[in-house]
Amino acid sequence: MRAMRIVAAASLLVCGLMPGLASAAEIKVLSTQATEEAYRELVVQFEKASEHKVTTVFTGTLDANKRLAAGETYDLIIMSSGSIDEHMKSGKVEAGSRVDLAKSGVGVAVGKGAPKPDIGSVDALKKTLLAAKSIGYSTGPSGVYMVSLFEKLGVADEVKGKLKQTPTGVFVGTIIASGEAEIGFQQVSELSHFPGIDYVGPLPAEIQRFTSFSSGIIASAKEAEAARSLVKFITAPAAADAYRKRGMEPG
Repeated sequence: MRAMRIVAAASLLVCGLMPGLASAAEIKVLSTQATEEAYRELVVQFEKASEHKVTTVFTGTLDANKRLAAGETYDLIIMSSGSIDEHMKSGKVEAGSRVDLAKSGVGVAVGKGAPKPDIGSVDALKKTLLAAKSIGYSTGPSGVYMVSLFEKLGVADEVKGKLKQTPTGVFVGTIIASGEAEIGFQQVSELSHFPGIDYVGPLPAEIQRFTSFSSGIIASAKEAEAARSLVKFITAPAAADAYRKRGMEPG
């Protein structure tokens, strides 16, 4: 009897330290792709530590918005901070639940083995754009910025016929690797480790644009508390290296 009481007490202690063991949940997450590699690494660790299960759909910004508008159910979303704020205003995301995960600048890449163009200055980048036969960009925040940058640099008309925009959810690296785009622009975190291409570097500092990516709890979430524990884990100081390895700045 005494042994049974000891076992029971130990079980209660473990459950107190690791509440996920007492009530493991399935957390449903909808995420855009800028933080995907770091997030996947951290989620594996989280699942082992908590015994919660995390099911994640990765897609582009446009498709993520369509899924939410169509009424698909999730507990947590990860998107650009601006998108999270818009969904909070609409009531889709719980007010005050936004937590910033990491920031990413826009990077440049070319095909594997291709000569790396000069992007070391604004003038050099402008010349590279004019010389390129085809230019890839996304439908996400980096793509929206690049369109405005072409205008700012005064090359919009010259590059218009060379632009190749990927469908929502398709990495720009895909069309660089296939040869459809000679050069491409997307978040550093999405280009810097993409297979089959060579990463050139970030945009020049004076025209760089950083996007913050954040999480938000869905207002109708079934597993809101478990989702909060996931957010806490992937934004803890120990998680910072996972973002930095992908060219992102935590927070």
